[in-house]
Amino acid sequence: MLNSKQVIEITGISRATLNNYVALGILPNPVIKTPGENEGRATRLGYFDDTAVQRIEQVQQLKKQGMSMAQIADELSATQQQDSQRQSIEASGSGAQEKAGNTLQDTRARSTSSFSSDAGQGSPGKLSSTTLSQNLSFDGSIEDLPGPAYMVNNNFELIWWNNKAQHSFFNHNDELPGDLQSRNLLQLLFETEAASDEDRMGELLMPHLAAGKKRLSQQALMKIYSSLNGNQLSILKNAYETTAPAGKEPMIHFPTMLIDGDGATAPYDLYICFYREGIFFTYSPVVLDNNYLLEFLSKRNQVINELLKRREPYLTDVTVMVADVQNSIKICSELPAEEYFELINNIWQESAPIFRKYYGTYGKHAGDGMVYYFFPQPDCDYKLNAIKCSLELQKMMKGITQKWQARKGWFSDIFLNIGLNEGQEWFGSYHAGGHVEFTVLGETINYASRISDFARNGSVWATKNMLNQIPQPNRDKINFGITRKTHNDESVFVTDTYSSVGNLIDSNNQASDKFKDIEMIPVTEIRAME
Repeated sequence: MLNSKQVIEITGISRATLNNYVALGILPNPVIKTPGENEGRATRLGYFDDTAVQRIEQVQQLKKQGMSMAQIADELSATQQQDSQRQSIEASGSGAQEKAGNTLQDTRARSTSSFSSDAGQGSPGKLSSTTLSQNLSFDGSIEDLPGPAYMVNNNFELIWWNNKAQHSFFNHNDELPGDLQSRNLLQLLFETEAASDEDRMGELLMPHLAAGKKRLSQQALMKIYSSLNGNQLSILKNAYETTAPAGKEPMIHFPTMLIDGDGATAPYDLYICFYREGIFFTYSPVVLDNNYLLEFLSKRNQVINELLKRREPYLTDVTVMVADVQNSIKICSELPAEEYFELINNIWQESAPIFRKYYGTYGKHAGDGMVYYFFPQPDCDYKLNAIKCSLELQKMMKGITQKWQARKGWFSDIFLNIGLNEGQEWFGSYHAGGHVEFTVLGETINYASRISDFARNGSVWATKNMLNQIPQPNRDKINFGITRKTHNDESVFVTDTYSSVGNLIDSNNQASDKFKDIEMIPVTEIRAME
């Protein structure tokens, strides 16, 4: 027998083409078994009879004659079925004829059962040869993954799914709802067909909980899934207690069984990939070895970029940070162009790990400024994350200032002015070629940007609305307030107070006119946090 790699090398076809030939019935399903010592590192390989090479050469000849793949599949599949029937009869005697026919029909049914790839495209599990070819081919695009695939954020809320996951795994006819609470993954899992059987449901939960336990405590999971009923919570708790957390690997594998449209089970490989932005689940039918899929999943930047481009907009709570370099025009005029770019890149590069530390999501860089978003997290307050990140950026800027002062002989500081605001807005993305830019729609980002303009000398300013949403015990740890003038014209920082922007600007200064649109917003300066 020849393994799939050898068939590909001998015939010169691609792995996707080999998959298609199996799906179309041109080649029989391979025998899946553990490879020999000299056959690579794969844990399983598909093995074909030596006649597979001859069959592929037939396909290539028929294609040269102008036949379509559908015509070739019909002709060769019929020939293959007749050959198989004849071999079965010869091996078992004439009394086995009926059994051989039934076995062939069962085998053919299994090879043609799959997940519906689109709503309204026939009944689930009953696809045409052309659709099967599209389902099982894989050309390196997220949308063309061979089985159900979906991604969740760090709160286990669905942010993307493909057609196979939507229509055949979760059995949903509607698109992802805008409300994140309705995208609760475990709640959706309890609505699948597996939920009718407690043992099957436990098996379905196991890999998801293994992934969840890597990042979430049991308390956090139970808090997230408080909408489950008593029986569901009991199943979840039992599954949680018997499931080991995933290790430190960026990708893990689970063999599993999925139910097709006819109610039959089929073997699948579940691969789970961990990213800073969330967790990605993808199922692959056990037809051939999955090296081609593993190869794609190992390209982490390509995969996460494609996932993030395709995730659907949703309404979410968010804290927006807008940060701008103060007097950037003056700094630019004082530095050679290459040194100015070096300074700005220095700021961006040193700030990147700080944003990662506090779960900041990159929005965009506009000139020398930056926008980042902080979303709800299962085990920490996203508003506090934004504040801690801002204060750490302040500390970072002091180090950058000292380095550039020593280098250039400057006496002035380099300031990064920060504005923070919180709200509930639609979060989505803009795509231009391979570039993806995430954005929040609404007043939240507009106010954060205006407050950043208002901030001076590297200060951090936030809206009263944002701080009021932080629980009192945590708010008590934040040193915030307003600098006010005494009768002796001395400046005093009064803690735990707010002021409208209009009361903090000089109405006689023409430059203050640009803040008229936010003059009624109560704000405060954040200076430190315990």
